[in-house]
Amino acid sequence: MPLKIGLRHRCVQSRSLDLPRPASPTLHLEPASVYASVHVAACLLLNVSSLPFQPSQSCLSLKVCWLAPEQTAGKKKPFVYTQGQAVLNRAFFPCFDTPAVKYKYSALIEVPDGFTAVMSASTWEKRGPNKFFFQMCQPIPSYLIALAIGDLVSAEVGPRSRVWAEPCLIDAAKEEYNGVIEEFLATGEKLFGPYVWGRYDLLFMPPSFPFGGMENPCLTFVTPCLLAGDRSLADVIIHEISHSWFGNLVTNANWGEFWLNEGFTMYAQRRISTVLFGAAYTCLEAATGRALLRQHMDITGEENPLNKLRVKIEPGVDPDDTYNETPYEKGFCFVSYLAHLVGDQDQFDNFLKAYVHEFKFQSILADDFLDFYLEYFPELKKKRVDIIPGFEFDRWLNTPGWPPYLPDLSPGDSLMKPAEELAQLWAAEELDVKAIEAVAISPWKTYQLVYFLDKILQKSPLPPGNVKTLGETYPSISNARNAELRLRWGQIVLKNDHQEDFWKVKEFLHNQGKQKYTLPLYHAMMGGSEVAQTLAKETFASTASQLHSNVVNYVQQIVAPKGS
Repeated sequence: MPLKIGLRHRCVQSRSLDLPRPASPTLHLEPASVYASVHVAACLLLNVSSLPFQPSQSCLSLKVCWLAPEQTAGKKKPFVYTQGQAVLNRAFFPCFDTPAVKYKYSALIEVPDGFTAVMSASTWEKRGPNKFFFQMCQPIPSYLIALAIGDLVSAEVGPRSRVWAEPCLIDAAKEEYNGVIEEFLATGEKLFGPYVWGRYDLLFMPPSFPFGGMENPCLTFVTPCLLAGDRSLADVIIHEISHSWFGNLVTNANWGEFWLNEGFTMYAQRRISTVLFGAAYTCLEAATGRALLRQHMDITGEENPLNKLRVKIEPGVDPDDTYNETPYEKGFCFVSYLAHLVGDQDQFDNFLKAYVHEFKFQSILADDFLDFYLEYFPELKKKRVDIIPGFEFDRWLNTPGWPPYLPDLSPGDSLMKPAEELAQLWAAEELDVKAIEAVAISPWKTYQLVYFLDKILQKSPLPPGNVKTLGETYPSISNARNAELRLRWGQIVLKNDHQEDFWKVKEFLHNQGKQKYTLPLYHAMMGGSEVAQTLAKETFASTASQLHSNVVNYVQQIVAPKGS
C-alpha cells in the first residue's frame, strides 16, 4: 500500500518513517510529479508513529518568498512570506496538503530584532522581545496557513479589523479602509450567517505579491495596488471577505472543483455589492468579469478542457497550472442560474445561509452541494431541473465552453451604454470630435472607465492615430495610477502598437507583480509586434527576480514556451 509524500521541486532533504520491524518499504518517484510513494504493508502504516521532516534550503528559498529590501515598499528591510495555495505549503511544513483535510494549528515564530511576525491565526501574543505565538482555533485546510515577517506596523480600522503594512504604507492603508471593512462584514453576515473567524485584518504585501488578495482566515494578504486613493478597488476586499463563508468555511474538497470556492465567492461578492452600492454598479462590475472570461476563452479556445467547472487534474499536475477565469466567472454564472431557477432572491439568500450552516468547517464536492440544493427545493427536484435540455447540471460541470446561462446585467445599462457609445465614437475612421467632447467622463467611477476601455480593446486595433488622440484627450486614463486602468491602457497600447507608450507597460510591470495584471500584458506583448516581443523579453529578464515563483513559471511559458 503506498504512502504518498509530496516532494515538491525535490524539496525534501530527508524524511523518515518509524516502522515496526521487520519492514522493507520501497520508494517510487513518479515521473514529472510532485510526489513520491513509499510502499509499505497496510498493517504497518497503522503503526507509523512519527514523520521527521527536514526541508532542503533550496526548497525553502523556492516556496517561502524571501524579498530583499529593494523588493519591498520601504526599501529598508527584507521581507518574507508564504503563499500556500494551491499545494505550496508542503514545502513549508509537513502536512496533508489537500483541501480535503482541515485541522487546527499553533506556531511559535522567532524573528530578528526590528521585525514583526503575523499569521493567519485567531489568536496571537508576544512571548519576549522577538517571539510570537499563534493559534488557529478553527479547522482550516493547509493552504490557508500563512506567515509573513517584515518591518510591519498596524492601525485599527474597525471594531474587529486592523490594517498591517510597512510604515511607509500604513497611513494610506488606514485612510483607504477606515470604517469600510465593518460595513462589508456586517452585510455579509446578514446574507450568509455569522462571521466565525473573530478578527478580519488586512496585510498590505510588497508590490511583487502575485494576487489581488489571498483569503487567509483572520488575516487577508492583499496587493498594495488596492491603495488607489479613492476606495475604487474595494470590491477586491469584498471578494476576500466573501471567502470567509465560501472557501474558508465551506471548501472545495479537491482543486478540480475550484469553482465551489470561487464561483460562490463571486456570487457572494456581487450580492454584498448590490446591497451596498446598487444593482447598476454591480452589473457593471460583473460585465467586466464577463469580458475577462471572454478574453480567456478567446485565447485558449472554448473547447479547452480547462474551461469546464469540474477539471480533471491528472496525477503530477500542479493545480496552479490550471488557474484561469473559468471557475470564477463561469462558476458565478452557474450559481446565478441556480438562483434563477429558484426565482426569488430572498429564498436563494436563505438557501445559501442554510448551505453554509450545513457544511461549515467541511470540504465538499459539487455533488454534495447539488444534492443539498435539490433537497432544499423539493419542487425543483420534482421538476427535474437538473436535466433541463441545454442546461443540465452535468453539462455545466463537465462540458467546456461558454456558460449556457448568462445572468441579466441590464440594470447596468445606465452605466454601460454611455461607455459603449463613446467607445464606438473612438473606433470610427473619422473622429467626431464634437460628439466625443460632449461626453464628460470625469464623473465616471472606475468600473465605468474599465468597461469603456474593455470596449476599446475589443474594437482594437483602432484606425491610425486614434489611440494617440485617446491618450491625449483622457490623461486621467493614460497616466492613471489606478492599477485596473493601467492594465487596460497597457493592453490597448500593445494591441495598437502605440510604441510611444510602451514605457508605461514596462513601468507597470516593474512596479507590481500581480498575476492577474502581469500575465495578460505578457500575452499581449508576445502577440504583438517584434518591438513588443522584445519588450516582453527585456522586461521579464529585469523583473523575474522580484516575482513570485509561480508567476515566473507562467511568464516563462508565455515568453519562451517549451518546444518553441
